[in-house]
Amino acid sequence: MKIRADIIRTYQTLHTWTGICAGLLLFIGFFAGSLTMFRGAIDQWATPASYQLPQVQEVQYDELLQKVLAAYPSAADSVSLHFSEDHSPITWYETGSARGLSLDDQVYHATLNDNGELVAELRHVNELSMLVDYLHRTAGIIGEIGHDQAGVYVLGIASFLYFIALVSGVIFLLPTLTKSFFALRHTKSKARFWLDTHNLIGVSSLPFHIIISFTVFVFAFHDLLYGGLSQVYGDKPMFKRNAESEIVYQVADLPKLAELRQAVTEYAPNYTIENIDFSGLIEQGPSAAIKIVNLDTVMRGPITDFLYMQPYTFEISTSSVQGGDQGVWSSIVSSFFGLHFGSFGGDFGRWAYFIMGLLGAILFYSGNLLWLEKRRKAQVLEQSRASIILAKLTVGISLGSIAGIACAFAASKWLSIASLNINVAYMWLYYITFFVTLGTAFIYGAPRTAIVGMRAIALLCFSIPMTSLLAFLVPAIGIWPAYDLTTVSVEVVAATFGAAFWGMSHKTHKRALGSDINSVWYIPPHNKVASSALKVA
Repeated sequence: MKIRADIIRTYQTLHTWTGICAGLLLFIGFFAGSLTMFRGAIDQWATPASYQLPQVQEVQYDELLQKVLAAYPSAADSVSLHFSEDHSPITWYETGSARGLSLDDQVYHATLNDNGELVAELRHVNELSMLVDYLHRTAGIIGEIGHDQAGVYVLGIASFLYFIALVSGVIFLLPTLTKSFFALRHTKSKARFWLDTHNLIGVSSLPFHIIISFTVFVFAFHDLLYGGLSQVYGDKPMFKRNAESEIVYQVADLPKLAELRQAVTEYAPNYTIENIDFSGLIEQGPSAAIKIVNLDTVMRGPITDFLYMQPYTFEISTSSVQGGDQGVWSSIVSSFFGLHFGSFGGDFGRWAYFIMGLLGAILFYSGNLLWLEKRRKAQVLEQSRASIILAKLTVGISLGSIAGIACAFAASKWLSIASLNINVAYMWLYYITFFVTLGTAFIYGAPRTAIVGMRAIALLCFSIPMTSLLAFLVPAIGIWPAYDLTTVSVEVVAATFGAAFWGMSHKTHKRALGSDINSVWYIPPHNKVASSALKVA
């Protein structure tokens, strides 16, 4: 396929600058986003098995719920039933809510003891997985605009630039796509290898990247989109809602759980109920948000499929079940959620999104490397100021975000034995580590920061399974080891990250010491002392 040279240059320039402008923020979003595919596993790993109270028999849920509502009337505002063996049967928030990152959430857990008596314990919520999700949605940008974080809007703009970069990249790559798509020419220059890697990742995962860029933009600016559509719909509601009843309901009249289960089964056969969130049980608009799972179909909620039901009459207002009575816009919105969060396909889908998320982060990192390699000036010791600054930003922001997350994970179990707010500690650890890494890049340069930073990340990752091993060998220290397949898997992945970063630090070290003099990764002769120190490290 032939395209005029001037058109190719225009699209290449467009691709380069939109990619650079959005790339570093999206690096954080993609790396953290890949980890959010296993938020449940992270939550389970970050809390000891004793944190959850014993489950009850299915026939005991009605009794337990009524006892909770009698002893704690405020729970009627929002109370959750959980049916997983590794979760307390009933929880409700004393302070905070399940939405967003909050540093001081407190949740009651409740069960029945052997004598059928209510047991309720108040616990702080470990927000480690929410920290990762917060970084995924905001790239760590602090502040709020209206009712949402400022970072959400910034990433929305970045995702728009990202979409332009995707389209322009495909256009200028078209003439050489067939002969260079699967070519990884490592025997040629470093720039050629990174270019081939960048192109391979970008083109092979193009549908995934288009989905992510589009859905991020929609999530960021949904209020504006709804506002525009409301001008078309007028007074007609876009989303189906239950009419508010004139009846003020009483919890004593709440139907048995078996009846609710039967109504769900009739509406969504072959689904199992994961949990039920009741709200407003003594108001005129009570609701039950029911999360349901069927691994043999495409689920379109953030993690599971869902349906909203009036818990007294069993009237369903909306759902994400394919073919259900959900309305046009509810169907579209739930599809966006399913595509973005990879909630379809079960564990295979989550692992696929996890890997593609990591490859997406590599895509942005490699894009910046290509820009640096292309613009370096041959036989010039001091590269341009723009190249040096971008190299420092690339290393500082990319490694700083990874190191901050790794630091929070590595310290999690140790923080649990201290008398402090663990969620505040997570935030301090992340931001201190991030800004120290970024500052180090500007003070000591990109190559040395990259080497030391990657080794620090590797050690933090290795410390996660080592902490578990120590907890197993010395139970008296008060922390807990991995106790099942899910928590062991988290530590195996951490060790894998550690090995990968240690290997990358070794390659970066070799390049820094033997690099061309006209590279931003070169360590000059006056830094030979530092080079020797790095060699010993």
